[in-house]
Amino acid sequence: MINFRNDYSAGAHPAVLEALCATNMELTPGYGTDTYCQEAAEAIRALCGAPEAAVHFFAGGTQVNKTAIGAYLRPWEAVIAAETGHICVHETGSVEQDGHKVIHCPASDGKLTAEIIRSVLASHSGEHMVVPRLVYISNTTELGTVYTCSELEALHGICAEQGLILYCDGARLGSAMDAGDTAFAHYARFCDAFTIGGTKNGLLFGEALVVTNAALFPFFRHCMKQQGAILAKGRLLGVQFRAVLKDGLYLDLARHANALARRLTGGLRAKGVPLLVDSPSNQVFPIFPNETVKRLEEQAVFEVQQPVDSGHTCIRLVTAWNSAEEDVERFLALL
Repeated sequence: MINFRNDYSAGAHPAVLEALCATNMELTPGYGTDTYCQEAAEAIRALCGAPEAAVHFFAGGTQVNKTAIGAYLRPWEAVIAAETGHICVHETGSVEQDGHKVIHCPASDGKLTAEIIRSVLASHSGEHMVVPRLVYISNTTELGTVYTCSELEALHGICAEQGLILYCDGARLGSAMDAGDTAFAHYARFCDAFTIGGTKNGLLFGEALVVTNAALFPFFRHCMKQQGAILAKGRLLGVQFRAVLKDGLYLDLARHANALARRLTGGLRAKGVPLLVDSPSNQVFPIFPNETVKRLEEQAVFEVQQPVDSGHTCIRLVTAWNSAEEDVERFLALL
């Protein structure tokens, strides 16, 4: 079967596995206090040009989003997010479980703007309503679209003006950086906190949270522990990140996934297949007649995104760091 279901089903890049095997029998301090986590954190600070940033390692994306947002907000404060945002549609209300309302905003391309944020602020006032305090974005978005550097700067501007926290979910940050014009340093400059996703870019598991706003530093490890987010074998995260960040491998893996997605997109367009959204990253959203979707399901694995009308369905095709070129050609040949 041709598999374009997601970008995290495979195990790990060989360099990551080799690093884990090479350090397997070492005895190190636990809970992320080992030298491997320290070295990985220093590598991230160097890439971001942010020597004072706090870096924390988590096992997964929902865990880091829930922990960070819960730590940064007071009980009456709320999150602003696009209605397609990961915390809105794929995390089972984990933010709401901690008592924080997520204000869902329509955004046809999955991206928030300063105008959307101003509209939310204008509609929330007085003690009978929650106080919008944190702006949640993801790059790439759930629709595969990408925030540009200027768009990040604009969001930073409105957040600084209004006293809001800007938080970026970077589960696919490598894909976003390769597909757009941003670099690690831009996120350190424009975001109060952001994540560097490893689970979807060559690691067995793991996300790194980078915090540049010193006001968010105090007692954060306490919040992590309370949420069950501090691993006894924390060095497993440090070892993996140290390996994938070495010699530019992190971006190389994202570059491969994006290149195959571009080939897939070009082939679909050449065959006249419409796309739900113009995605420059590793997620592609073609629209097919329902009978075509059923036929494709016999030889390919993918997610159904949404029905478009009574006769057509949009599916999601995701290329990964380990996807093969021949699978792209085989899928296109099915059409």
